[in-house]
Amino acid sequence: MNVQRSTFNVQCALLNVRCFRVRSVFVPCSFRDRFGDLSSRAVIVSLFTVLAVRIAADVLRTGHLTGLLLLASELLVVVFTVIRRPAVMVDRSLRGRLLTALSIVGPPLVVPAESAGLVADGWTALASAAGLLVIIAGKLSLGRSFGLVPANRGVVSSGLYRRVRHPIYLGYLMTHGAFLVAHPTAWNLVLLVAADLALVLRAIQEERTLRADPAYADYCGRVAWRLVPGVF
Repeated sequence: MNVQRSTFNVQCALLNVRCFRVRSVFVPCSFRDRFGDLSSRAVIVSLFTVLAVRIAADVLRTGHLTGLLLLASELLVVVFTVIRRPAVMVDRSLRGRLLTALSIVGPPLVVPAESAGLVADGWTALASAAGLLVIIAGKLSLGRSFGLVPANRGVVSSGLYRRVRHPIYLGYLMTHGAFLVAHPTAWNLVLLVAADLALVLRAIQEERTLRADPAYADYCGRVAWRLVPGVF
């Protein structure tokens, strides 16, 4: 019995994660996780298709670029979701799943406004482009470690991850804010505020999963801020 237990502990050490924590609901990947992973990819592609149709129609009608930049940032979500590597450990908790769903469902459902934005489209397009650059830089650093549901796909500490722990989420907040200023409707406000609040809470939830990895705990000691240096 002691030999088996020792062998189990060695296997956990090699994975560099804790293999089972009852209260946290963090467990290794299984067939159920793989099925859920495939389902989430299908949902993301479907939502992106809906957004693409709406944004393309608006760009053809108005020539506004802000929505097109939002579409580009969401396209990156689709691409990296399809090519991501399997997770070592996945958070199956209801909280984690709900926060993930809220944060990804809202943006594809926004609707371009018929009226003019709060400021000139050139300014919101510039802000959205800046957010898109942050997203691209963050995702290039993350590569195939990108995921939706909180999970451990390897610790990344290069690129923008040397400055903040969730640079991609920062980019999302920038592009979402720019789109809302360009298309200020009550519908878009509710969707994006709810999605971005869930995004912030999702970042905190993700760290609960990742801190089970000593490498990530060490990374948090070196990079203090989640989204904005000196603020949060």
